[in-house]
Amino acid sequence: MSDMAGPSSRRPSSSPAPGTVVLGVAGGIAAYKAAELLRRFTEAGHDVTVVPTPSALKFVGAATWAALSGKPVHTQVWESVHEVPHVRLGQSADLVIVAPATADLLARAAQGRADDLLTNVLLTARCPVVLAPAMHTEMWDHAATQANVATLRARGVLVIEPAVGRLTGVDSGAGRLPDPDEIFATCQDVLARGVAEPDLAGHTVVVSAGGTREPLDPVRFLGNRSSGRQGIALARAAVARGAEVTLVAANVALPDPAGVKVVRVETTEELRDAVVSAAGSADAVVMAAAPADFRPLSTTDTKIKKAGDGTAPTLELTQTPDILAEISADRLRPGQVVVGFAAETGDDSASVLDLGRAKLARKGCDLLVVNDVRGGAVFGADDNQAVILGADGSRVDVPRGPTSALAHDVWDEVVRRLEAAPPTRSD
Repeated sequence: MSDMAGPSSRRPSSSPAPGTVVLGVAGGIAAYKAAELLRRFTEAGHDVTVVPTPSALKFVGAATWAALSGKPVHTQVWESVHEVPHVRLGQSADLVIVAPATADLLARAAQGRADDLLTNVLLTARCPVVLAPAMHTEMWDHAATQANVATLRARGVLVIEPAVGRLTGVDSGAGRLPDPDEIFATCQDVLARGVAEPDLAGHTVVVSAGGTREPLDPVRFLGNRSSGRQGIALARAAVARGAEVTLVAANVALPDPAGVKVVRVETTEELRDAVVSAAGSADAVVMAAAPADFRPLSTTDTKIKKAGDGTAPTLELTQTPDILAEISADRLRPGQVVVGFAAETGDDSASVLDLGRAKLARKGCDLLVVNDVRGGAVFGADDNQAVILGADGSRVDVPRGPTSALAHDVWDEVVRRLEAAPPTRSD
């Protein structure tokens, strides 16, 4: 990658060093899932203190939390008073995560109540605070709950959007606790940054991920090797920084990130329609997906068979929509930041970066993340290396590291441009 070498402008994000974590558990049926979240934290080396509410112990007993954390479990400020736990726990924590956070817990936190140990911890914490709500859809949608969530977010608390799916009994809808693995991944992102204030709070972003498929027949398609890992990392990082995130996923077989609205698509035309629709209310659009550049001019309803004489069929192709160029030219929101990705191999006439610069100018986006994919590099990998080129002439070299590192570097550049943009005026 000689033509992409150069000093990095910043240290990349990585897996955080083990820290001190308070895991709050409120009284909802999803409390049992917090045991898996606790396991993930302890296996990663974090020192975890579990602080359940009294009602949470009706779902999972204190003995379970004590056995899994290796520490005694308290719910009230009157226990172990000499250690002043209601102040000490919040003051010494690197992260406070509450999962599940019930409607009652959200209300008490928003009001600044201090009627049990957990709400005292929330009041004394000066570290990042993450709340993962779980409740029935009607409770989540209620104006009171939404007002409480808005209040908490305005104070710098990261409230993750609940997942959509099966709830208690036969009910289904928004309000399901996100997968514990994904909550953990978001918390790791928060810990790695070490910043209490979510700098994308109040912003809406769209991220595309994966690779589109253009059908040839009911069995075959034209596609590419994009796995969607980098797009998933970008969506997760945006959530960790407080954004409202829509992920347009093209044939992605990875778990949905916590707190993300996912729109699933298959073809480039479907990707285009979903991105353009979501971009209308977005402050930033990051096109990390790999759309197919061409599609068959025609398809068949039956499988194409091999010819008996050994000849192969001739495919006539036509170009697919240029989504990045379209949304770059037609900004649907003042000050919107558009980011593209370029997977390049270089050729005899131009280097990877030369091709990247030309694409940046041609597409009209604000930032272009250039990957050298010679030899199949990047696709499906858990790490990445890139150069972020800016339309303003800037260049950020991101050395090889976790996909989360590149994701945060991209959002750093987006935040700079959002902060520099003139405020939008509402009439």
